[in-house]
Amino acid sequence: MSSLFYRSLGILVEFIQILILVRIVMSYINFNRSNSLVRLVYELTEPILAPARALIRMTGINTGMFDFSPLLAILLLNLIMGLVARIL
Repeated sequence: MSSLFYRSLGILVEFIQILILVRIVMSYINFNRSNSLVRLVYELTEPILAPARALIRMTGINTGMFDFSPLLAILLLNLIMGLVARIL
């Protein structure tokens, strides 16, 4: 049962990471944000990226024009998966 949970969680985390990568690409290519698919990607990833963005802001690190929240979010998701693997 725990391996089923871990595999399901792994699939969810991979899906979220892919969406984050798609969002990064869309931000560089400058897709039309009124497009329903673009809006969906932003709406699904923002709840993950907003806390990462706030965490970066709390550190006081000046990132300039770069948004490192996607990188931090992916790292934290991988860290969480590692912790879950150790617990199970």
